[in-house]
Amino acid sequence: MQEAKLVAVIEPILAQHGLELDSLDVTRMGKRSVLRLTVDGDGPQGRGPLLDDIAAASSAVSAALDEDPAVGDHPYTLEVSSRGVGKPLTEPKHFRRNATRLVKLWLADAELTGRITDADDDGVTVDVDGAERTVPFADINKAVVQVEMNRPVDGDEDEEN
Repeated sequence: MQEAKLVAVIEPILAQHGLELDSLDVTRMGKRSVLRLTVDGDGPQGRGPLLDDIAAASSAVSAALDEDPAVGDHPYTLEVSSRGVGKPLTEPKHFRRNATRLVKLWLADAELTGRITDADDDGVTVDVDGAERTVPFADINKAVVQVEMNRPVDGDEDEEN
């Protein structure tokens, strides 16, 4: 299976479901191949795709691959997932989709952890201990969302638990 041909089949279907292909990994496992799709998208509130969106797109992609000569008679297993919180934020859209989330940024001269308050094409603004700081993307070496067990609900950031 050629990845370029698979992408040509998959991307238009994902677009119909409001999703985009983040990555495609094809791994041969004996006579079968495992196709791992990682998808992303804005979702209904600009905060990432919903599970129902991913499930519907997965079914449509599977049906299309079953019929497409790019797959042919090669048996495969399809795995579709979202980016997840463990994947580094690498593009402005990743920061925008994670607004209000706690993020750790590794800069050339420091590390900082703060809550994303805004993001545009040039950088991200984070609230670090009550002070907003705008960091250009060019200054960020790595950025990862921090998992919070008791994450404040939108609008509840100032309330105590």
